[in-house]
Amino acid sequence: MTIAPEAPATRTTPAVPTFLELEITQKCQFTCPSLCYAKAGPTKGHGTMTGDDWRQVISDAAALGVERVQFIGGEATQHPHFAELLQHALAVGLGVQVYSNLYRVPLRLWDLFEHPRVSLATSYYSDEAADHERVTGRTGSHAATRANIIEALRRGIHVQVGIVAVHEGQRVDQARADLESLGVRVINTDRVRGVGNAAKALIPSVSELCGNCTRGRAAIMPDGQVTPCVLGRFLPAGNARVEGLAAVFAGERWAQAAAMIPPRTRRGCTPDEDSCMPSPGANPAGACTPADSNDCDPANTEACDPAYD
Repeated sequence: MTIAPEAPATRTTPAVPTFLELEITQKCQFTCPSLCYAKAGPTKGHGTMTGDDWRQVISDAAALGVERVQFIGGEATQHPHFAELLQHALAVGLGVQVYSNLYRVPLRLWDLFEHPRVSLATSYYSDEAADHERVTGRTGSHAATRANIIEALRRGIHVQVGIVAVHEGQRVDQARADLESLGVRVINTDRVRGVGNAAKALIPSVSELCGNCTRGRAAIMPDGQVTPCVLGRFLPAGNARVEGLAAVFAGERWAQAAAMIPPRTRRGCTPDEDSCMPSPGANPAGACTPADSNDCDPANTEACDPAYD
Protein backbone atom coordinates (compact mmCIF):
# COMPACT_ATOMS: atom_id res chain seq x y z
CA MET A 1 0.00 0.00 0.00
CA THR A 2 1.38 3.45 -0.87
CA ILE A 3 0.62 6.35 1.44
CA ALA A 4 1.15 9.92 0.31
CA PRO A 5 3.11 12.06 2.79
CA GLU A 6 0.99 14.56 4.73
CA ALA A 7 3.97 16.75 5.56
CA PRO A 8 7.14 17.74 3.69
CA ALA A 9 9.42 14.71 3.59
CA THR A 10 13.07 14.90 4.53
CA ARG A 11 14.93 11.71 3.60
CA THR A 12 17.26 10.92 6.47
CA THR A 13 17.64 7.42 7.81
CA PRO A 14 16.47 7.36 11.45
CA ALA A 15 18.55 5.68 14.12
CA VAL A 16 17.88 2.06 15.01
CA PRO A 17 15.00 2.10 17.53
CA THR A 18 15.69 1.38 21.17
CA PHE A 19 12.15 0.08 21.72
CA LEU A 20 10.38 -2.64 19.69
CA GLU A 21 6.74 -3.71 19.85
CA LEU A 22 6.46 -7.39 18.98
CA GLU A 23 2.92 -8.19 17.88
CA ILE A 24 3.25 -11.94 18.20
CA THR A 25 -0.40 -12.85 17.71
CA GLN A 26 -3.80 -11.53 16.64
CA LYS A 27 -5.61 -14.00 18.87
CA CYS A 28 -7.45 -12.42 21.80
CA GLN A 29 -10.33 -13.32 24.13
CA PHE A 30 -11.86 -9.86 23.48
CA THR A 31 -13.27 -8.35 20.30
CA CYS A 32 -13.21 -4.61 21.18
CA PRO A 33 -15.60 -3.90 18.27
CA SER A 34 -15.18 -0.11 18.34
CA LEU A 35 -11.53 0.04 19.22
CA CYS A 36 -8.99 -2.70 18.44
CA TYR A 37 -6.24 -1.39 16.17
CA ALA A 38 -5.19 -4.96 15.27
CA LYS A 39 -8.73 -6.27 14.58
CA ALA A 40 -7.83 -9.09 16.95
CA GLY A 41 -10.28 -11.64 18.29
CA PRO A 42 -10.93 -15.22 19.45
CA THR A 43 -10.89 -16.67 15.93
CA LYS A 44 -7.67 -14.99 14.75
CA GLY A 45 -4.30 -16.74 14.47
CA HIS A 46 -0.65 -16.21 15.35
CA GLY A 47 0.57 -15.20 11.89
CA THR A 48 3.34 -16.71 9.78
CA MET A 49 6.24 -15.95 12.13
CA THR A 50 7.39 -19.14 13.88
CA GLY A 51 8.82 -19.34 17.38
CA ASP A 52 12.29 -19.60 15.84
CA ASP A 53 11.60 -16.53 13.69
CA TRP A 54 10.68 -14.51 16.77
CA ARG A 55 13.74 -15.75 18.68
CA GLN A 56 15.94 -14.61 15.79
CA VAL A 57 14.28 -11.20 15.72
CA ILE A 58 14.80 -10.81 19.47
CA SER A 59 18.48 -11.81 19.18
CA ASP A 60 18.97 -9.43 16.25
CA ALA A 61 17.28 -6.62 18.15
CA ALA A 62 19.62 -7.02 21.11
CA ALA A 63 22.65 -7.10 18.80
CA LEU A 64 21.52 -3.87 17.11
CA GLY A 65 21.22 -1.98 20.39
CA VAL A 66 17.50 -2.29 21.09
CA GLU A 67 17.04 -1.92 24.85
CA ARG A 68 13.46 -2.97 25.44
CA VAL A 69 10.75 -4.98 23.75
CA GLN A 70 7.04 -5.14 24.32
CA PHE A 71 5.05 -8.31 23.70
CA ILE A 72 1.65 -7.32 22.43
CA GLY A 73 -1.19 -8.67 20.28
CA GLY A 74 -3.94 -9.55 20.23
CA GLU A 75 -3.34 -11.07 23.62
CA ALA A 76 0.37 -11.89 23.73
CA THR A 77 -0.03 -14.59 26.40
CA GLN A 78 -2.21 -16.58 23.96
CA HIS A 79 0.82 -17.34 21.78
CA PRO A 80 2.04 -20.93 22.31
CA HIS A 81 5.68 -19.80 22.63
CA PHE A 82 5.03 -16.70 24.72
CA ALA A 83 6.84 -17.82 27.88
CA GLU A 84 9.95 -19.01 26.07
CA LEU A 85 10.09 -15.85 23.95
CA LEU A 86 9.90 -13.71 27.08
CA GLN A 87 12.67 -15.79 28.68
CA HIS A 88 14.79 -15.46 25.54
CA ALA A 89 14.40 -11.67 25.56
CA LEU A 90 15.59 -11.59 29.17
CA ALA A 91 18.47 -13.95 28.38
CA VAL A 92 19.85 -11.59 25.70
CA GLY A 93 19.66 -8.66 28.11
CA LEU A 94 16.51 -6.87 27.02
CA GLY A 95 13.95 -5.17 29.21
CA VAL A 96 10.44 -6.52 28.62
CA GLN A 97 6.97 -5.14 28.87
CA VAL A 98 3.99 -7.44 28.44
CA TYR A 99 0.87 -5.70 27.18
CA SER A 100 -1.94 -7.98 28.31
CA ASN A 101 -5.67 -7.63 28.80
CA LEU A 102 -5.08 -9.46 32.14
CA TYR A 103 -8.26 -11.42 31.59
CA ARG A 104 -6.64 -14.78 32.31
CA VAL A 105 -3.13 -15.10 33.76
CA PRO A 106 -1.91 -18.70 34.09
CA LEU A 107 -0.20 -19.30 37.42
CA ARG A 108 3.07 -20.25 35.69
CA LEU A 109 3.33 -16.75 34.17
CA TRP A 110 3.25 -14.83 37.44
CA ASP A 111 6.78 -15.94 38.32
CA LEU A 112 8.02 -14.62 34.95
CA PHE A 113 6.21 -11.33 35.44
CA GLU A 114 7.97 -10.86 38.78
CA HIS A 115 11.38 -10.69 37.09
CA PRO A 116 12.95 -7.26 37.79
CA ARG A 117 13.27 -6.46 34.06
CA VAL A 118 9.61 -7.26 33.29
CA SER A 119 6.65 -4.92 33.61
CA LEU A 120 2.98 -5.21 32.73
CA ALA A 121 0.62 -2.92 30.86
CA THR A 122 -3.10 -3.25 30.34
CA SER A 123 -6.23 -1.33 29.34
CA TYR A 124 -9.10 -0.35 31.62
CA TYR A 125 -12.14 1.56 30.43
CA SER A 126 -14.44 2.25 33.38
CA ASP A 127 -14.98 1.63 37.06
CA GLU A 128 -18.30 0.03 36.11
CA ALA A 129 -18.39 -3.47 34.62
CA ALA A 130 -21.06 -2.81 31.99
CA ASP A 131 -19.22 0.26 30.72
CA HIS A 132 -15.88 -1.57 30.50
CA GLU A 133 -17.43 -4.64 28.86
CA ARG A 134 -19.20 -2.55 26.25
CA VAL A 135 -15.70 -1.79 24.97
CA THR A 136 -14.16 -5.27 25.32
CA GLY A 137 -17.17 -7.24 24.12
CA ARG A 138 -16.57 -9.82 26.86
CA THR A 139 -18.78 -10.41 29.90
CA GLY A 140 -16.71 -10.82 33.04
CA SER A 141 -13.69 -8.98 31.63
CA HIS A 142 -13.95 -6.06 34.05
CA ALA A 143 -13.81 -8.15 37.21
CA ALA A 144 -11.02 -10.37 35.83
CA THR A 145 -8.80 -7.52 34.67
CA ARG A 146 -9.30 -5.54 37.86
CA ALA A 147 -8.53 -8.58 40.03
CA ASN A 148 -5.32 -9.28 38.10
CA ILE A 149 -4.21 -5.66 38.36
CA ILE A 150 -4.60 -6.03 42.12
CA GLU A 151 -2.65 -9.32 42.07
CA ALA A 152 0.17 -7.82 40.01
CA LEU A 153 0.51 -4.90 42.41
CA ARG A 154 0.45 -7.29 45.37
CA ARG A 155 3.38 -9.13 43.83
CA GLY A 156 5.33 -5.91 43.39
CA ILE A 157 5.08 -5.90 39.59
CA HIS A 158 5.17 -2.53 37.84
CA VAL A 159 1.82 -1.98 36.10
CA GLN A 160 0.94 0.72 33.59
CA VAL A 161 -2.67 1.21 32.51
CA GLY A 162 -4.14 2.92 29.47
CA ILE A 163 -7.66 4.34 29.32
CA VAL A 164 -9.17 5.14 25.92
CA ALA A 165 -12.34 7.20 25.71
CA VAL A 166 -14.49 5.19 23.29
CA HIS A 167 -18.15 5.93 24.03
CA GLU A 168 -20.12 9.00 25.01
CA GLY A 169 -20.61 9.06 28.77
CA GLN A 170 -17.85 6.52 29.44
CA ARG A 171 -16.59 6.90 33.02
CA VAL A 172 -12.99 7.73 32.17
CA ASP A 173 -12.35 9.97 35.18
CA GLN A 174 -13.89 7.42 37.53
CA ALA A 175 -11.76 4.68 35.94
CA ARG A 176 -8.62 6.70 36.67
CA ALA A 177 -9.73 7.31 40.25
CA ASP A 178 -10.44 3.61 40.71
CA LEU A 179 -7.00 2.67 39.41
CA GLU A 180 -5.33 5.24 41.64
CA SER A 181 -7.18 3.82 44.63
CA LEU A 182 -5.71 0.40 43.81
CA GLY A 183 -2.19 1.82 43.74
CA VAL A 184 -1.56 2.17 39.99
CA ARG A 185 0.87 5.04 39.49
CA VAL A 186 1.25 5.20 35.69
CA ILE A 187 -2.06 5.87 33.93
CA ASN A 188 -2.36 7.15 30.35
CA THR A 189 -5.54 8.43 28.74
CA ASP A 190 -6.25 8.89 25.05
CA ARG A 191 -8.94 9.25 22.42
CA VAL A 192 -9.80 6.54 19.93
CA ARG A 193 -7.31 6.46 17.05
CA GLY A 194 -8.74 5.96 13.55
CA VAL A 195 -7.05 2.64 12.76
CA GLY A 196 -8.19 -0.99 12.83
CA ASN A 197 -11.77 -1.39 14.06
CA ALA A 198 -11.98 2.37 14.59
CA ALA A 199 -10.83 3.31 11.08
CA LYS A 200 -13.07 5.79 9.32
CA ALA A 201 -11.24 5.65 6.00
CA LEU A 202 -9.90 2.90 3.76
CA ILE A 203 -6.38 4.27 4.11
CA PRO A 204 -5.57 5.58 7.62
CA SER A 205 -3.92 8.95 8.06
CA VAL A 206 -0.54 9.53 9.65
CA SER A 207 -2.29 12.24 11.69
CA GLU A 208 -3.68 9.37 13.78
CA LEU A 209 -0.14 8.58 15.00
CA CYS A 210 1.50 10.27 17.98
CA GLY A 211 4.44 11.64 16.00
CA ASN A 212 7.18 9.59 17.63
CA CYS A 213 6.81 6.44 15.52
CA THR A 214 10.19 5.55 13.95
CA ARG A 215 11.81 7.99 16.39
CA GLY A 216 13.10 5.57 18.99
CA ARG A 217 10.64 2.79 18.30
CA ALA A 218 9.21 0.38 15.76
CA ALA A 219 6.90 -2.61 15.61
CA ILE A 220 7.00 -6.05 14.04
CA MET A 221 3.78 -7.66 12.85
CA PRO A 222 2.80 -11.39 13.03
CA ASP A 223 3.99 -11.84 9.42
CA GLY A 224 7.37 -10.21 10.07
CA GLN A 225 6.52 -6.82 8.55
CA VAL A 226 8.32 -3.94 10.25
CA THR A 227 6.19 -0.81 10.78
CA PRO A 228 6.64 2.50 12.62
CA CYS A 229 4.48 1.25 15.51
CA VAL A 230 1.51 -1.06 16.01
CA LEU A 231 -0.87 1.72 15.04
CA GLY A 232 1.24 2.56 11.99
CA ARG A 233 0.81 -0.87 10.41
CA PHE A 234 -0.36 0.78 7.19
CA LEU A 235 3.25 1.90 6.58
CA PRO A 236 5.19 -1.36 6.06
CA ALA A 237 8.92 -0.75 5.78
CA GLY A 238 10.33 -4.23 5.14
CA ASN A 239 10.20 -7.73 6.53
CA ALA A 240 12.40 -8.81 9.44
CA ARG A 241 12.04 -12.51 8.64
CA VAL A 242 12.90 -12.15 4.95
CA GLU A 243 15.45 -9.30 4.97
CA GLY A 244 16.73 -9.28 8.53
CA LEU A 245 16.19 -6.52 11.05
CA ALA A 246 19.48 -4.71 10.37
CA ALA A 247 18.76 -4.46 6.63
CA VAL A 248 15.26 -3.12 7.24
CA PHE A 249 16.42 -0.33 9.55
CA ALA A 250 19.17 0.62 7.11
CA GLY A 251 16.80 0.56 4.14
CA GLU A 252 15.13 3.20 2.03
CA ARG A 253 11.58 2.11 2.93
CA TRP A 254 12.25 2.68 6.64
CA ALA A 255 13.58 6.17 5.87
CA GLN A 256 10.52 6.85 3.71
CA ALA A 257 8.14 5.77 6.47
CA ALA A 258 9.90 8.04 8.95
CA ALA A 259 9.68 10.98 6.54
CA MET A 260 5.91 10.53 6.21
CA ILE A 261 5.25 10.97 9.93
CA PRO A 262 5.36 14.57 11.12
CA PRO A 263 7.22 14.79 14.45
CA ARG A 264 5.25 15.90 17.47
CA THR A 265 6.62 16.41 20.95
CA ARG A 266 5.50 18.48 23.92
CA ARG A 267 7.21 19.81 27.00
CA GLY A 268 10.57 18.74 25.70
CA CYS A 269 9.91 15.02 26.01
CA THR A 270 11.79 12.44 24.00
CA PRO A 271 11.00 8.73 23.49
CA ASP A 272 13.87 7.77 25.81
CA GLU A 273 12.85 9.77 28.87
CA ASP A 274 11.47 7.56 31.63
CA SER A 275 9.00 10.27 32.53
CA CYS A 276 7.72 10.45 28.99
CA MET A 277 7.68 6.92 27.75
CA PRO A 278 6.21 6.05 24.38
CA SER A 279 2.83 4.67 25.16
CA PRO A 280 -0.60 1.35 24.63
CA GLY A 281 -2.34 2.00 23.56
CA ALA A 282 -5.16 -1.19 21.94
CA ASN A 283 -2.83 -0.76 21.49
CA PRO A 284 0.09 -1.27 23.02
CA ALA A 285 1.33 0.17 27.15
CA GLY A 286 1.88 3.37 26.16
CA ALA A 287 1.81 1.42 22.89
CA CYS A 288 1.96 4.21 20.14
CA THR A 289 -0.51 6.76 21.39
CA PRO A 290 -0.16 10.07 23.12
CA ALA A 291 -1.23 10.45 26.70
CA ASP A 292 -3.47 13.28 27.85
CA SER A 293 -3.76 16.05 25.29
CA ASN A 294 -2.05 18.42 27.73
CA ASP A 295 0.76 16.01 28.44
CA CYS A 296 3.74 14.85 26.44
CA ASP A 297 3.70 12.42 23.53
CA PRO A 298 4.10 9.56 23.94
CA ALA A 299 3.16 8.67 27.46
CA ASN A 300 5.70 6.26 28.71
CA THR A 301 8.89 4.63 27.42
CA GLU A 302 8.38 1.54 29.46
CA ALA A 303 5.07 1.10 27.89
CA CYS A 304 5.12 2.28 24.33
CA ASP A 305 1.86 0.56 24.21
CA PRO A 306 -1.26 1.68 22.61
CA ALA A 307 -3.96 2.03 25.17
CA TYR A 308 -6.12 -0.28 23.16
CA ASP A 309 -6.37 -4.00 23.39
